[in-house]
Amino acid sequence: MPSDRRPMLLANARVVDPSRDLDFPGDVLIADGVIREAKRGIGAAGVPQGAEIVDCKGRIVAPGLIDMRAFVGEPGAEHRETLATASLAAAAGGVTTIVCQPDTNPVIDDHAIVDFILRRARDTAIVHVAPMAALTKGLEGREMTEIGLLKSAGAVAFTDGARSVTNAQVMRRAMTYARDFDALIVHHTEDPDLAGEGVMNEGEFAARLGLHGIPKAAESIMLERDMRLVALTDGRYHAASVTCAESLDVLRRAKDAGLSVTASASINHLTLNEIDIGPYRTFFKVAPPLRAEEDRMAIVEALASGLIDVVMSDHNPQDVETKRLPFAEAAPGAIGLETMLTAGLRLVHAGQIDLIQLLRAMSTRPAEILGLPGGTLRPGAPADLVVIDPDLPWVLDPEELKSKCKNTPFDEARMTGRVVRTVVAGRTAYEYA
Repeated sequence: MPSDRRPMLLANARVVDPSRDLDFPGDVLIADGVIREAKRGIGAAGVPQGAEIVDCKGRIVAPGLIDMRAFVGEPGAEHRETLATASLAAAAGGVTTIVCQPDTNPVIDDHAIVDFILRRARDTAIVHVAPMAALTKGLEGREMTEIGLLKSAGAVAFTDGARSVTNAQVMRRAMTYARDFDALIVHHTEDPDLAGEGVMNEGEFAARLGLHGIPKAAESIMLERDMRLVALTDGRYHAASVTCAESLDVLRRAKDAGLSVTASASINHLTLNEIDIGPYRTFFKVAPPLRAEEDRMAIVEALASGLIDVVMSDHNPQDVETKRLPFAEAAPGAIGLETMLTAGLRLVHAGQIDLIQLLRAMSTRPAEILGLPGGTLRPGAPADLVVIDPDLPWVLDPEELKSKCKNTPFDEARMTGRVVRTVVAGRTAYEYA
């Protein structure tokens, strides 16, 4: 991480702290890697000697983002992304903690690999990295991992990444075992048999393109099964990526019943729909697939109401060899660490969600769900924060992105608002020139 850890005063800011429902003009003082104060008018008298004073000129200061779902290629797929490059991309997007997925090579299903990730992150990354461990050995869905050992090694949750555990008995045992360790299970809800050879959302548009579709029922049926298992085991459960209105109905019933259930939606499903695929544009091929506009709007409304707890990037780098292919053959996935916040600001500018709601879903709620420090500007909290210019217009140039791969669906998109400074552990990790 950057070496300069002088005290810092972020002055003349719009301070937004979702953890306390605060939005006010004021200052934030950072020293020794923690937030000392966040209030109106700290003034020069209260600032330690030699502190760096940053005039925010009315820009937003908020807790650093915590991205709950990002694929990092290390170990095994360093050609797609490394911890170092992912952390550069994260800092540029205001993400101060990356929660990486276990579908690496080897799979993160052993405590030694968790330790390797944490050590590599300390050595090479400029943001915090928190690994999720595999729920089943080898991600094969047959035998659960040593949840207790993996959690003690530093795993923050358990998931099979982009794979679903189809065996209900295995899932029930894993939920029961995880409950005894107060461990969180994060599940990708898609029945692989129903999804079949589908490559995009099933419906009229897929038929027009001559592509196999994936029915929304593939998601809602798996989610419904999981809710029954949560009720059976009393475990903690998080739906990794909710994409359609039918799933929201399932989620609402589960929450109304008092189950310990939370859910994420990706920034792709909140801001894009199946029509964006247009003439077979593979950068819009993601998994789960982009849905219809009415589903997108339902997801946005669920986020605004709090039914959806978390917004994540679903960062999934793919190189040109796997993306520049016929649509049906191209690998699914889009990068998102650098664009998650600025794409989310589209919803704020459109009046579909309040800024504090968006920031809560990107910082405070992930911290609460995973038990991580951060997501708040309370005095004494880690000095992980972001400075945002919400009105700065710019055009996204993929070549300027920090990620190793450039498979962004926002290629040459007109954006309004971007991160101008990211502070991690009291040090400036990124500054927009």
